[in-house]
Amino acid sequence: MGIIKVENIRVFSYHGCLKEETKIGSDYRVDVKVKADLQKSAKTDNLDDTVDYVFLNKVIKEEMSIPSKLLETVAKRILDKIFKNDALVQKATVCISKLNPPIGGDVESVTIKMTDKRKK
Repeated sequence: MGIIKVENIRVFSYHGCLKEETKIGSDYRVDVKVKADLQKSAKTDNLDDTVDYVFLNKVIKEEMSIPSKLLETVAKRILDKIFKNDALVQKATVCISKLNPPIGGDVESVTIKMTDKRKK
């Protein structure tokens, strides 16, 4: 097994429960970590034998572009799409951070973290 991480993906999106959040948008940071068998790709040196991190980045950008009230909803969509489209992924974790959230204080970010495993 091995781990592939794509970190600090910066996205501007329109998530939130407040009306203003869905109108003006916010900056987000997304990190994804997937666990997969990387032994074959280590031997073959072939992109088709591994988890393509360009694919992971694309999934995150696509799902982050769909407005949602809760970051948990976005994280679940990201995880579902990863498992649906890449059979090599056995476990995945996604962290979504809203930067400078409008919560009435000097807060750098709020983050949700969600992990899922491939269903057998």
